[in-house]
Amino acid sequence: MARKGNRVQVILECTEHKTTGQPGTSRYITTKNKKNTPERVELKKYNPILKKVTVHKEIK
Repeated sequence: MARKGNRVQVILECTEHKTTGQPGTSRYITTKNKKNTPERVELKKYNPILKKVTVHKEIK
């Protein structure tokens, strides 16, 4: 039987989208290892509303 261990689901939200004032949000769900990366994750992901790759940060 597989064990999850230290892996947790996190939500990534676009940082540039909030400043534009456009309606909607760009969010992604991913997993991270809480033991190896205790700080918040920042990844470059595609934002379909802005139609470009932007920085997405982990939210609570």
